[in-house]
Amino acid sequence: VCKEFIDALEKCHASGWTKFLGACNGQKDALNHCLRTERLARTTVNREHAKERKAKTDKALEEFRAL
Repeated sequence: VCKEFIDALEKCHASGWTKFLGACNGQKDALNHCLRTERLARTTVNREHAKERKAKTDKALEEFRAL
């Protein structure tokens, strides 16, 4: 998803000393924003899956204790 941001940052870093002078900061910020957005989306999905697994485990445990 963030491939174009990665490519832009790599292209900027390949241009010599500019990476040390802060010329690539805009590309780096854009990449960080993209990666953060992806991570938050993945975290939300994982949290929902964990809630479902916990509910299933709790239900199975209740059924086991009822025996």
